[in-house]
Amino acid sequence: MIGRILYRENCQGILNYVFGKKGMSILGYGNMCSQDISQRFFGNVLHFQGQRNATKNRYAHITLNLPHGEHLDDKAFHELSEEYMEQMGYGEQPYVVVRHNDTKHEHVHIVTTNVDEVGKVIGIFNSHRRNMATQRHLEKKYGLSPSPRAKQERELPLYRLPELQFGMDHAQGTKFYLQDVLNGILQKHKVRSFEELERLVKPYYIEIKQTKSGSGRIGVLYGLDNQNGCRTRLINGSTVHRNLSGPKLQKVFDAHSRSKLLPMHRKRLLKQIGTTYALFKTIRPNELADVLKEYQGIDIKLDKKGDVFKGYTIYDKSGYVFTERELGQSLRMRNHLDIFGKGDAHTEIDIESKQFKLEIQKRIKEAFYASYLKSKKQKGLLSEYIATKNLRDVLPELTASEKYRFLERCIPNNQKVLFKKAIQNTFPIVRNRLAVLETRKEKETLEGKFRLIGNILEKGIFDVDAKGGRVQYLFQALGVEYRDDRLYFSNSNKHSVPVVLGNLPSPKDMEKYVSTGFVHQNHLLLEMLTVQDPDNGSKLTPSAFFLPMVFPKLFERMHPVHRQRYEHAALASYLKHAERMHAPFEKCAKDYFSLFNAKGFYFVKGENGFEVKSIYTDKATSYILPKRTDLYLSSIPNLSETLKGQQAVINGLLKKGRYDLKNLWAGHMMELELYERVAFMLTSEKVYPNLQHDIMQHHMDKGLRETLHRAMERKTSIQQNRLLRKDLYAISSLLGNRDKEQEEFFNGFRDELTDWSKHKGKGVSL
Repeated sequence: MIGRILYRENCQGILNYVFGKKGMSILGYGNMCSQDISQRFFGNVLHFQGQRNATKNRYAHITLNLPHGEHLDDKAFHELSEEYMEQMGYGEQPYVVVRHNDTKHEHVHIVTTNVDEVGKVIGIFNSHRRNMATQRHLEKKYGLSPSPRAKQERELPLYRLPELQFGMDHAQGTKFYLQDVLNGILQKHKVRSFEELERLVKPYYIEIKQTKSGSGRIGVLYGLDNQNGCRTRLINGSTVHRNLSGPKLQKVFDAHSRSKLLPMHRKRLLKQIGTTYALFKTIRPNELADVLKEYQGIDIKLDKKGDVFKGYTIYDKSGYVFTERELGQSLRMRNHLDIFGKGDAHTEIDIESKQFKLEIQKRIKEAFYASYLKSKKQKGLLSEYIATKNLRDVLPELTASEKYRFLERCIPNNQKVLFKKAIQNTFPIVRNRLAVLETRKEKETLEGKFRLIGNILEKGIFDVDAKGGRVQYLFQALGVEYRDDRLYFSNSNKHSVPVVLGNLPSPKDMEKYVSTGFVHQNHLLLEMLTVQDPDNGSKLTPSAFFLPMVFPKLFERMHPVHRQRYEHAALASYLKHAERMHAPFEKCAKDYFSLFNAKGFYFVKGENGFEVKSIYTDKATSYILPKRTDLYLSSIPNLSETLKGQQAVINGLLKKGRYDLKNLWAGHMMELELYERVAFMLTSEKVYPNLQHDIMQHHMDKGLRETLHRAMERKTSIQQNRLLRKDLYAISSLLGNRDKEQEEFFNGFRDELTDWSKHKGKGVSL
């Protein structure tokens, strides 16, 4: 299901369209004195309530669209619409639900006002996020197919077909159709002129006419022409929508044309297409689109007149649209008849070309990297790995590459042997060059780590020294180790830097293994702290928040001032990630609080707005939310009660002892759908994830339940079965289907997982 919301300054045009559509049916009214009222009476009520506030977004026009081929009867569709309005915050507003049957997919229109009875505007901040979460909730409840989650997967929302617009609702039907298509195109593409916009809307039967007044003011007119004798009159752009007027569009076009990124995108395309021409001996003109899509990831549409190809139009990933002529004479098809003008010649790669040899080198290089990352038994540095491998070792990764398969398909059968020989001859050359390159990089990296350690110790970021070997914690957290007055990488003896520290003991509680990913993240963090550059915080990923869990002995010795800087930056990076993860479940601003509260984060209202804090960081550590998010949260009715309500959730987590980062980490792994790791943590490490129940249930249904069952079945020994039985009800709370007796047993059960009595009194004041 796809829900779409458009905000309007007046409602008469919307109501004329919604009620005027042929074959429409009113499913019901919301918050009206009776269901037996006239359309005119409802319109008056809606108009007068909306006029109580001067906002330009007085009214909301909502469409709920089912996937093609799926059906809901009137009663079910009305119930779904009512629940949608409740979840979106319109539950107490007057509204009407009208069903139309003029498209191939079933849909309803809902018209309401954003102004409440006392004249206050209902908060529409983050309405997109709330809409997406509500869609997901209703799709699951009513058994509908999920809507596309990625923006690029969505097609233009054509709710009305032009052929059906010519009747009693002629004007309004045309207007709303134009709004839908033009808005979709202007969001998808960075249009730079009216001429370009005219080409983009042509497939949708829209015609555009540009005008200019005596004073030089630019105007635009829109109309429909389905080429079958049905044509509408032209409508002024400002009548269609204020943002679709000539002057407003001209500002958008000028901004896109002046963008500093435009020349960069054009230059990139020139290089990509030029590289393609250099690789091929011949290309069938009608196969050029497929070649560019597979080889360069470029979307093009061939311009054809009769049987003659006139060129192509590029729909770039940047949003810009380029014509072949615009990119320059050097890339025009007519100027490359040696490639495109050989009659019925097949699309064929030139294996004698320089570009082909470069492609072979690239594919072998990529295969080395892929093989190294995939190897579970890898020991040592990449340069050492490369030096010991032959073609047979990396061949599986090489042949699995999409680019390799593309090359193989475009080589004639009688040249396949030459293709294989080219790979065999090129392999040792690439291996030697890559080994030299990686060796140089590794030396520079080790020297950089040495300098970083010096800066860390000089600034006193950690309270570590050679006494007792505590500085070894720092070495390990940066992926290096100290031996015989030299600093080495932890997994190799190939490179070293002289460091005279004498005989340095290693603490007995040193971790045996640390993740290279966390080592890299720790390196970025410490660079940020040593250079005093807060902008470097953008490099941190959400995993930076879990560094104290991975390197506990090091971070417990962190200086308080630096600790607070670290926690602030890590909190910001995790917050942004969590907001993206929460989006499908966040139906309203209150959900923003509850989703974070379940994870152990809470919010306070300060002088500078909302601040987020957590049970995993110091109470003084906080991060101020962006202004827009602050406005969104401030729209909550009875905000003070909502803020106070956080205390029960947070204190509940503290009382149960779930203030360990492992609890948050388990939930983090669950959100990333790494279910095998989550199952291990639940069944073996007895770690319960800090996540809201709805999110846990979603992941249980998506595959975690089956993964947990498999994990439990693998515990076959008597001792393992005893441990498993001991944790049965804790795991059952995730598996679901608990009856009342099990619920009571679970709540009263006490073991290492649920006995939090020793943590009494560790509440927190919000």
